[in-house]
Amino acid sequence: MYYNQPLLLEMGHTFGTAAGRTGFVAVATQVGYAMGLLFFVPLGDLLERRALMMRMFAAVAVSLVLVSLAPNLGLLIAGSVLIGIFASVTHVVLPIAPDLVSNEQRGRAIGIVMTGLLLGILLARTFAGWVSHITGWRSVFVIAAIMNAAFVPMLWRMMPKLPPKQKLRYADAMKSLWTLYRTQPLLRESSELGALVFASFSCFWTTLAFMLYSHYGLGAGVAGTFGVVGAAGAMVAPIAGRMSDKHGSRWVVSVGISLLAVSYLLLWGEECARLSTALHMVLLIVGVVVLDMGAQMTQVANQTRIFGLDASARSRLNTVYMTVYFSGAAVGSALATVAWVHWQWTGVSVLALALIGLAFLRHAVGDKSKTHFDSHKLTIEDELMEA
Repeated sequence: MYYNQPLLLEMGHTFGTAAGRTGFVAVATQVGYAMGLLFFVPLGDLLERRALMMRMFAAVAVSLVLVSLAPNLGLLIAGSVLIGIFASVTHVVLPIAPDLVSNEQRGRAIGIVMTGLLLGILLARTFAGWVSHITGWRSVFVIAAIMNAAFVPMLWRMMPKLPPKQKLRYADAMKSLWTLYRTQPLLRESSELGALVFASFSCFWTTLAFMLYSHYGLGAGVAGTFGVVGAAGAMVAPIAGRMSDKHGSRWVVSVGISLLAVSYLLLWGEECARLSTALHMVLLIVGVVVLDMGAQMTQVANQTRIFGLDASARSRLNTVYMTVYFSGAAVGSALATVAWVHWQWTGVSVLALALIGLAFLRHAVGDKSKTHFDSHKLTIEDELMEA
């Protein structure tokens, strides 16, 4: 999904389009991902998960090949939607983690798995930036297709069969998504908060390549290298999981949102101060690390608390959460592209801070308890039956 972000400028050169149009390639993958989360991830509660994952990894590989061959921007955007749809396989995988440990270790287990997922998100930018610098942006997607295709035989050989925990029709599972969102206040709070946080996070990564080129004439390789910088912030995920187990997820969310606000004050402040290039880069690096720390702390805390609601519906809980979450990312990327075209980096920073302010507000009016898993006396399936 994230290979395209440092490559947007090069894609624009290939097709002769401006930043305002190529920015929607990044939006397309996030829209596709939200669609995949909505329509495919619930199958994790209904089907044998190893076979489902194998099919989805194969489909990701085919979609990547289509993008590598795209003759125009329209087909590139269409292929990017397909990549996003089938890349949702990551969230068929993620709910397996809390199944393997006790409730007391849920946060730590999710933090460990999220570290791998988040490092992939961040290092994909580095990989794409430097491979493109050497062999062109199309080769990035060819190599990625080979890597994803390799997971099909690996899963067959190494992953045990993972049958569903209950018998439920797909239509009933899809109907239950709205019921889950309506009847679970903690799920609503986490989803809406996550969407605002990820929208602000996407503002930076969608426009970074444009800023580096316009300010310093730097290309995709340097933009991608910031993924390595962000990876340092992503390493906070296991720590955030343990903190959620110890202090409660609400406390971790508070810290995470505060770090996000600090990061954008740094990222915007360096622009306003008109600092030297060297000092600007130092503050940019610090801002990226703090940005990723805040985003990952919030994400791990949110997923820790939603996975505590009902073990039998974790894929559907994750579907609701991540669909809203990535819808926020798509909106954030789209708004950031518009903000960049009209107001450059200052516009992007103000937009991101406004989104973080809304996240603070949603957090402030949410449940004030350390955790309220025990307050749900009925299972989600009981609530669905009552509804």
